[in-house]
Amino acid sequence: MEPPPARAPGLTQENYEEALVVESLVRRGRQVDPAPEGKPLSDVLVDTEEVVAESDPYPDFLNIFHVRTRDEVVRREVLLPLGQPYSTRLAEETARNLRSLRLFSVVRVVPLVGKTPGTVSLLVVTKDIWSLRLNSDFSAVGSLLQYLRLQGTEQNFLGRGKKLAVDFILRLDTLSLGQSYTDPRVLGSRWSFTESAAIIIGRESGQAEGSRGSVSVSRPLYSLSTPWSVSSSVAWNVETNRVYRGADIWQLPFPGGPTVPYVYRTEEIAGAASYTRSFGLRYKLNLSGSVGAYHYAYDPPRASMLTEDQSAWFRRNYLPRAEDAGYVSMSLRAFEARYEVLRDVDSYVLSEDYQMGHWLSATLRYAPPVFGDDTHFTEAGLAARYRLRWGEALTTVSASGSIRRQMGDAATWNNRHWAAELTQVSPKVLGGRFVARGLLDVNIDDLFDRVTLLGGGNGLRGAPADEYSGKRMLLVNVEYRTAPLVIKTVHVGGVLFLDSGSAFNDRPDMVTSVGVGLRLLFPQFNVNPFRIDFGYVLNGDRPPIGSRFTFAGGQVTDLRPSFLDSPL
Repeated sequence: MEPPPARAPGLTQENYEEALVVESLVRRGRQVDPAPEGKPLSDVLVDTEEVVAESDPYPDFLNIFHVRTRDEVVRREVLLPLGQPYSTRLAEETARNLRSLRLFSVVRVVPLVGKTPGTVSLLVVTKDIWSLRLNSDFSAVGSLLQYLRLQGTEQNFLGRGKKLAVDFILRLDTLSLGQSYTDPRVLGSRWSFTESAAIIIGRESGQAEGSRGSVSVSRPLYSLSTPWSVSSSVAWNVETNRVYRGADIWQLPFPGGPTVPYVYRTEEIAGAASYTRSFGLRYKLNLSGSVGAYHYAYDPPRASMLTEDQSAWFRRNYLPRAEDAGYVSMSLRAFEARYEVLRDVDSYVLSEDYQMGHWLSATLRYAPPVFGDDTHFTEAGLAARYRLRWGEALTTVSASGSIRRQMGDAATWNNRHWAAELTQVSPKVLGGRFVARGLLDVNIDDLFDRVTLLGGGNGLRGAPADEYSGKRMLLVNVEYRTAPLVIKTVHVGGVLFLDSGSAFNDRPDMVTSVGVGLRLLFPQFNVNPFRIDFGYVLNGDRPPIGSRFTFAGGQVTDLRPSFLDSPL
């Protein structure tokens, strides 16, 4: 094998991560082992790059305000025991686990020729993400800021991988102030602890309207060979919900009288505990049992001053179902533990892990009549996905469904809900990729009266914000994402897109828009790009020009129903 080059090449789209590896090899005077499988592991080397390196377009004094991740945080995720035969599978799983911590923008695990003949060393190269930061998530359509979250975070407290955060969430009607703490390795163990709490304040009244929070303790399946896991959690949410269409509260058409504002009080409390037994290595089978209980209550507020007829109509047609229930459930999750690392799909040059082959989740839940006959039910949910790679092309097919059977004298079938999604990522074309996604989401006899809003930044770009509503949705997104222009590690790319969608109750009435966009990735600070899009509606209502812009984080194809992964 040729020795490594004297210095790393410049950082470009193709070699941003590779350059960090080469620099580490040069610094240590080591070489990659081309055939490490089965050789005894002699040592583990950790090389963590500062957030701001010499090649980055930012002043290096910023590193003073960031504590670099401690070596022991990286080492405790390494799944290869010293003295045991080297395993490529465990090395790849180690890299995936490190990326999942969200502490690093770059993770590379590389086998090296050992200092002793016949042995292998393991080099773990990481680059920290700026941890003392103001995380943000937002959605804006023109001048209308629909959602803004600012999270003052130290997500790598003292370089130990603990996360402290102060949250500020601004919606059209409320703001909330809260805090959270996450410790993924309590006292260096495999136990995890998370807690959060927030107070919710009405923007118009300036008064506290409610609160939300959660506490969770778990021992997760931290590797494919972990035989069991346990978890317990409790969460609450008490607030006033106001459903907007654009900048105004949705006024519901009460028959034969004045409109009813879509405003209601929410009181939700839930707790659960579960145990999981895991089998297999390449073909995984996880069996789980859980017990839980919840209290859901929804009522129109007194301030709405509804008549008895209006309240009854509102509850019957729009309010989620109030329900108290205790339950037991069994679930099965089966998947093929085969993973591919791709780039230039969502995050440009950074490694993205994709589970390939089949993935299946099935859950059966039974709620006995402990709180009354109306909450005596059985429900089942099934979700499936298959992902296939053809060269540089990636195809993902997902589907899910659920149904409930109300028990007792008035037994009925309801909560029939199903969804399907097809996503296709093309091979590279002129350096970029085509990405297409089709999504269908259907609710039938929904006891919780869930309504989908479509328009603006939530998938139909260029349309008025939340202009279209219904209990079903059909959405198609087609994009061409260019290769990025790299300016001192800042990745800037363009997008051409076509969106076509409908939120409906009976038959879809498709609205189509076309447009252009910009993507910005700052790998020192985030692994997801920011997106700025401008859309033009071809066959529907067109808002003012300023309202045709949308600003958000991540790709539009990231916006998908959670139901596709967790139907119950």
